[in-house]
Amino acid sequence: MIAANLLSPGVGLIVYQAIGFLILLFVLGKFAWKPILGALKEREATIENALLSAEQAKNEMQALQADNLKLLAEARIERDSILKEAIATATSIKEGAKEETSKIASKMIEEAKAAIEIEKKAALTDVKNQVAMLSLEITEKLLRKELANQDAQKELIDSFLKDLNLN
Repeated sequence: MIAANLLSPGVGLIVYQAIGFLILLFVLGKFAWKPILGALKEREATIENALLSAEQAKNEMQALQADNLKLLAEARIERDSILKEAIATATSIKEGAKEETSKIASKMIEEAKAAIEIEKKAALTDVKNQVAMLSLEITEKLLRKELANQDAQKELIDSFLKDLNLN
């Protein structure tokens, strides 16, 4: 019999259950639904803010990556410019050194030529002096030999006088 009552509920039980359900619905609506809906709305707002923040962060990251690429390109351009300037400076210094070396070499060659010319003139002067001295010595020896006797001296003087009169 108890099993039969449970399978076919009575009208009073249904009314009591309906009233209990309405009271439960009222209590839940008053005390539970508002905080649950508020928490859900707050959670929804938090998720939406998090999505907006993530989108902003993504945009900022893209902007930073673009700036990084731009800075990298500028750094490469500046590096290339500095390298070109360094190469030009090195070339200029090298050319200057070549010119300076050429000038110094030319000056040394000119000085060497001048020194050689001076030495050559000095050697020629020395040779001329030695030839003159040798000539004088030879002439002196010849004259002594030729003029050793009186007759030869008179002949030589006469020949000199004849040459002087002719000129």
